[in-house]
Amino acid sequence: MSPEIRDILSRLIAFPTVSLQSNLALLDYVESLLVPLGITVRRFAHPDGTRANLWATVGPEVDGGVVLSGHSDVVSVAGQRWASDPFVLREDAGRWFGRGAVDMKGFVAVAIHTMMQAAKRDLQRPLHLALSYDEEVGCLGVRGMIDSLAREPLRPAFCIVGEPTGMRLATGHKGKTALRACCTGRAGHSALAPDALNALHLGAAFVQRLQARQAELALRGARDAAYSVPYTTLHAGLMRGGEALNIVPASCEIDFEIRNIAADDPHAILAAIVEDADAIAMPYRDRFAEAAIRIDTLSSYPGLDTPIDSPTIACVSALLGTGLPTIKVAYGTEGGLFAKGLDIPTLICGPGDMDQGHKPDEFVAISQIEACFHFQMRLLGLLEKGGPLSAE
Repeated sequence: MSPEIRDILSRLIAFPTVSLQSNLALLDYVESLLVPLGITVRRFAHPDGTRANLWATVGPEVDGGVVLSGHSDVVSVAGQRWASDPFVLREDAGRWFGRGAVDMKGFVAVAIHTMMQAAKRDLQRPLHLALSYDEEVGCLGVRGMIDSLAREPLRPAFCIVGEPTGMRLATGHKGKTALRACCTGRAGHSALAPDALNALHLGAAFVQRLQARQAELALRGARDAAYSVPYTTLHAGLMRGGEALNIVPASCEIDFEIRNIAADDPHAILAAIVEDADAIAMPYRDRFAEAAIRIDTLSSYPGLDTPIDSPTIACVSALLGTGLPTIKVAYGTEGGLFAKGLDIPTLICGPGDMDQGHKPDEFVAISQIEACFHFQMRLLGLLEKGGPLSAE
């Protein structure tokens, strides 16, 4: 493995590209490596100009080729206790430590190095690098870039999203819809509580209905045995409301989510939840006309479910050379957006274990980076020979 990869990763980690903050300095660095080699680079900026996606292409301007996709943002280190500076790469016991080491600047460092090597090769099909922003907060940034690419005449053959899979080949993940239930009651003095409508009580009833829906999905819902939790899940993560103990609260907010397997329609599940919300508020409206539970969508991204008989799976499995069966991952990625937006087969395969991400002393095993490097070098060899030729 080239020592250049370590140097690139060290520089990438040094940029504190926490979601919703600028990643432009990181993109400047990536461009400084790629543009002098003749690699074409474009940016797709956020409307406020503070951050951007990057799309780089090396090789001929023809259909086919491969996208290596990663995100530039990382989660915050606030409130975490690290053994060393999280934005300085540290090596210990065969591991590289730093914020983003596994999620997912380790993969990005290898992909940048692969692009640089590709500039020296006589590729018959192109190699693309996609770097997005704000992935960690709902896969927000990449959408504008995908929308623009979808309007272009040339189309990649497939996409590899380099989220950590232990270099196993993953064919899918669940979709996610993040939602907020806004409960409206009527304020009052707690000494006269029966004369008011407690929004926290509305919220508690709503959470009970979520639990009942979850139990129903777990008992009788669709199944996908490839997941560790093989059914669609509902989860309430935040509840806010109230100002003081002696005030009946007039408002309450509950943030919750749907993580659906491919066989379930999240819109149908949401419609049922909206009906539940209205049924909770309805009995109170004779006395409190304002009684309501409104459901707002905060963000969503589609699931990924690449068919197991896809020729792309056979192609990438051969390049990996491990002989291991495919998997599906519990976490979400931008893969569903690439698959749906560009209408191309999309797979997930990257170094490390997501269990190490988002934690203090995040790390990626150097052996995993080496495996990723060798895989991408074999991918370059395939592009030199002329395959993959086109999208399915």
